[in-house]
Amino acid sequence: MSEPGNDGLEPPTPSEHVYETDEPVLYEAAGGIARATLNRPRYHNVQNSQMTYALDDAFRRAVDDDAVKVIVLKSDAKHFSAGHDIGSPGRDFHASVDRRLMWYDHANKAGAEKAYIREQEQYLGMCKRWRDIPKPTIAQVHGGCIAGGLMLAWVCDLIVASDDAFFQDPVLQMGFPGLEYFAHCHELNVRIAKEFLFLGERMSAQRAHEMGMVNRVVARADLEAEVARIAGRIAEQPRLALQLAKQACNHMETLAGKNAGIDAAFGYHHFAHANNTLVKGDYIAGFDGKTMAEKNKRQTGED
Repeated sequence: MSEPGNDGLEPPTPSEHVYETDEPVLYEAAGGIARATLNRPRYHNVQNSQMTYALDDAFRRAVDDDAVKVIVLKSDAKHFSAGHDIGSPGRDFHASVDRRLMWYDHANKAGAEKAYIREQEQYLGMCKRWRDIPKPTIAQVHGGCIAGGLMLAWVCDLIVASDDAFFQDPVLQMGFPGLEYFAHCHELNVRIAKEFLFLGERMSAQRAHEMGMVNRVVARADLEAEVARIAGRIAEQPRLALQLAKQACNHMETLAGKNAGIDAAFGYHHFAHANNTLVKGDYIAGFDGKTMAEKNKRQTGED
């Protein structure tokens, strides 16, 4: 649950999170394909720090395994991911972590610095790190891919979605310009990106495919098999050639200003965090997972 006063200008409070699982990400590898499965089904795979670092561990494990040629990111829960954890008992915003990047500890910081440093490491930094994984990655998406869930899909090289999947970034309701890894204008035409953000409505898998954000849409019953088929075909290619092709494509995006734009938008995002603290008394404007979901349903008129 959000804690007004403790996430903003007041001194930080001790963490009181309770994890519901010791395995927020499951891992398996066979036939040249590694599968990392998001595993917080009770909370629709909302991402806390525990899940973030478990996913980083899974990706590292796949990179270190020479037998693995391609990595699939998937979920066996109702949804792919409902975003960042802002309300479960496992919300560990205040906890120190075993950091992977060159950022200092956020947990003992107050004011806007706390969220800024944490998100530099756990959101922006991790997404850039995962985008540059030297092996092809495929997001296997069904159900909801919402807000922070978009980041997990967008850092993957391919997105294959079921026909019941939907994509949504509704965080303007919280006062933010969009999620932290602001790749919207590279994943979508700029005008469509504005519509996606301004309205905060669900985008169907079919429309996401038409907009170029999704590679393929298949029936839900066929999703697992289609992703396995695509991953198997990729796994037949030479490892170095795959890596070089990926590196070249990512470099083209970098030349087009993707990283510079994301970095700038990240600053806007944290200006909004600071404004929420000053105006609302809380860096996420008093929302928790339940209230955000309820308001989202009211605003969109969706179930």
